[in-house]
Amino acid sequence: MIEAIGSGLAQLLQWETLGLMVVGILVGFLVGVLPGLGGAVAIALLLPFTFVMEPVQGLAFLLSMWIVTTTSGDITSVLFGIPGEATSAAAVLDGYPMTKRGQGGRALAMVLMSSAVGIVFGAVVLGLFVTIIRPLVLLIGPPEFFMLALVGLSFVVSLAGKSPGKGLIMVALGLLVSYIGIDPTYGVARFDFGQLYLWSGIALVPVVVGLFGGAEVLQLMLSRSSIAAPSLGGAKLSGVRAGLAVPFRHWWLMIRTSAIGVAVGLLPGLGGTVAQWIAYGHARQTSKDPEKFGKGADDGLIAAGAVGVAKDAGSLIPTIAFGIPSGAATAVLLGGFLILGINPGKEMLEDKLDVTFSMAWTVIIAGLLGIVLALLLARPLAALTKINGAVMTPVLLLFLIVGAYTASNNWGDLFVMLGSAALGVVCLRWDWPRVPFLLALVLGPLIEQYLNLSLTIFGAEWLVRPGVLILAVVVLGVVGFGIRFARKQGESDAAPVGVGTRVIRTLGKKK
Repeated sequence: MIEAIGSGLAQLLQWETLGLMVVGILVGFLVGVLPGLGGAVAIALLLPFTFVMEPVQGLAFLLSMWIVTTTSGDITSVLFGIPGEATSAAAVLDGYPMTKRGQGGRALAMVLMSSAVGIVFGAVVLGLFVTIIRPLVLLIGPPEFFMLALVGLSFVVSLAGKSPGKGLIMVALGLLVSYIGIDPTYGVARFDFGQLYLWSGIALVPVVVGLFGGAEVLQLMLSRSSIAAPSLGGAKLSGVRAGLAVPFRHWWLMIRTSAIGVAVGLLPGLGGTVAQWIAYGHARQTSKDPEKFGKGADDGLIAAGAVGVAKDAGSLIPTIAFGIPSGAATAVLLGGFLILGINPGKEMLEDKLDVTFSMAWTVIIAGLLGIVLALLLARPLAALTKINGAVMTPVLLLFLIVGAYTASNNWGDLFVMLGSAALGVVCLRWDWPRVPFLLALVLGPLIEQYLNLSLTIFGAEWLVRPGVLILAVVVLGVVGFGIRFARKQGESDAAPVGVGTRVIRTLGKKK
């Protein structure tokens, strides 16, 4: 084992391999900053270049790009309120309000430093458990996955604050939208309104880009000012160095949310979008100042940052152990395994264990180098938030259009983005929570899929499986705690709505 760890590091530190890793880091940084592309798309585009590479070189190239994509996706989320990826949406809720107050550098440093802790934590877990996780994951079946999806949905209680009724309505709307498309059981179209585009369902990326980014860009356009008010931040950026120290005052939260990321990431089918909201909901429930969430809470932003790469490291475990990808990116990466001539399972856990450990080293080295690059660019990037909104709006609109269109290269996605932006504005105007809608949209297909599989395979007996009963208790506990917590706090504005609420309200009153 020790020999394999050392061999994996030695192969990774060869000059040619390091050069390919640097290229992957730069590509991943650019892809992550551009909304909508995502790690899966980047891996698919660059996969042909790995045909002539050795296994460690190819994996270092692909993995470094994917890991840095996740980290750099938080940059646009924090600075411009536009998620670089769907898995970066949680960083918008507290990072963008800080930027509005002229604390863009501090917020960026916080999310990057907490991401660094998540990187190290995830890579260590990957290295420790990749050889022993197979029996554990094989014990989990469709009934347990169904209950895990319900656990994620149960966090809607805490994310809706003191208005669980509004949260439930948004969940119902999100579930309704998630079931648009072809029924996976009977093969008939649902809610398609005669449009062929809707047969494939509503894509997640244009919804996220519109719901969070579109509404904020509209708010910026109407306010006719810069993102960061000059009176609050001035032209001089500050707070980067101070922001680096803040996450370590919440070190236990970073560890917990990193563990949530790894745990959710290793479960096939759930994905990073689910992990970020579970971690964010947990941070809010355990916070001493939950009323600050959605307005610039340090612990909310730290949780969003720490869970990012940790869930990516977790998703590598089932992919390596027995060839089951946890999401789109690991599914494409699995194709890279085959191109490089390595097979998941016994070969990667025994015969080529050094190659497997080189992946854990790649996560650490590439992730940390990507964060250093982001910190070096923090000041010029955050300085963009001082530019007048009239100048920034066209650029941000272009980002929105590119992000929505590149999800599937379909013009219909632009209309979905515009509709989501309209919904975001409505939510901002009347203080309705957006996160429950997004969470239901993500979990709806999973709930349906695993419920059908549970009934088909186990009948009604799946209800009495030990794992199902344990997770049912967890669901009840989360819901009960969330209701009790909301009543106790009596929050006046608990739902994590966007930072443009006050401006849009004012404009609405003027009308």
